[in-house]
Amino acid sequence: MILSMTGFGRAETVYKGKKITVDIKSLNSKNFDLNVKVPLRYKEKEFDIRKLLNDKILRGKVDCYISCESLEDSNEVTINQDVVKNYIEQLRSVASDAPEFEYLKMAVRMPDVLSTKSSELEDDEWKALLEVVQESVDRFIEFRQTEGNQLAEEIEKIVQNIEYNLSEVAQYEEERIQPIKDRYLSALKNFENVDETRYYQEMVYFVEKLDISEEKVRLSQHIKYYLEVMKNEDFNGKKLGFIAQEMGREINTLGSKANHSEIQKLVVEMKDDLEKIKEQTLNVL
Repeated sequence: MILSMTGFGRAETVYKGKKITVDIKSLNSKNFDLNVKVPLRYKEKEFDIRKLLNDKILRGKVDCYISCESLEDSNEVTINQDVVKNYIEQLRSVASDAPEFEYLKMAVRMPDVLSTKSSELEDDEWKALLEVVQESVDRFIEFRQTEGNQLAEEIEKIVQNIEYNLSEVAQYEEERIQPIKDRYLSALKNFENVDETRYYQEMVYFVEKLDISEEKVRLSQHIKYYLEVMKNEDFNGKKLGFIAQEMGREINTLGSKANHSEIQKLVVEMKDDLEKIKEQTLNVL
């Protein structure tokens, strides 16, 4: 079955006055490109989070954002008074004529003035975080499946268009050869002592060069194989891309051998549909 490369998943939970939220989203990419942003509190667990995402998501340009919001005053905030005094003294030495309160206003904006005493990460909190990451991944995969089903329906319709236009070629095959034979036979009347055996040999050679039966068979096989892989194999985006390339080769060869305006029109339609398939296949995981 098809999974879309694009996806989105969000999950959240509350643990001891903290609201933990996990957002995962992805865009198309040939490889797996993961960007994870976690609060400093969970930085030590980033490797484990990355491994989980890598195992589940597989491919795409993926962004994972984890936030932790305190719902109550659970942290103790302390003003580093010695640091503040040191800042004030240095500011006064730079500009001694400023009002005293201005020094204080500037000092409290400086780095390391406030310190927050946070509790250590408990095993239960890490377990809660892991569960919400997994839930977000599950919703992300559900999104990919839904998008993939819609993508599969659209691609299948386009492939069926190519199959239909290929079937329409047959009605023009004999028609495109007969005018050539007639033109050559008419030209022979203007010459004497023509070797008819050699002439017919040349005609057979020319007709064989224009024969498109092999291209039709191969293109038909590629179409069937494409639909089979799309429906029965997982993580098939790259494989479908390779099959689409093979389809393109047969369509191009068919066009170069067409020698008939109506067949050329059908080839143009098939090329147009194939470009749509290639574009959509880029969205397949």
